[in-house]
Amino acid sequence: MNRLKYKNNQTPYYSQLLTMDFDIKIGTQSHQTKIIEKKDTAIMHESGLAKVFATPAMIALMEKTAFTSIEAFLPDSHSSVGIEVKAQHLRASLPGSIITCESTVIRVEGKKVTFELSAFDENGIIGKAEHTRFIIDTKEFMARLNQKNELV
Repeated sequence: MNRLKYKNNQTPYYSQLLTMDFDIKIGTQSHQTKIIEKKDTAIMHESGLAKVFATPAMIALMEKTAFTSIEAFLPDSHSSVGIEVKAQHLRASLPGSIITCESTVIRVEGKKVTFELSAFDENGIIGKAEHTRFIIDTKEFMARLNQKNELV
């Protein structure tokens, strides 16, 4: 494999990220609500045979909630990507249930932002997670990814 070499093992993109500052505060909160549909069930996600809210669908809602909570703090050319999820799906919910996901920023380490998330239906908590996202310059990120794919 042909790899590009950079001084101190840091790409220009990485060095640029280290010098940027974003105004994301610990305690920043957000929420998303959705009604469970047939497409959100375990059987449709092929993650089980039950017609209940699928764990992958719950995690997707959690990621969306975290993602949207910090987008307003980022320049137009930036976004965030999920890099880690540690989740527990505590209780099943049926189609038609209203799910609310709440996120809170609990840690900001440079470009890494960590969230605490909870999901609820009408009967109480159904899931919780800790999720980490990394802030990227979208155009640079895609250029780097495309460059790596050309080397393969």
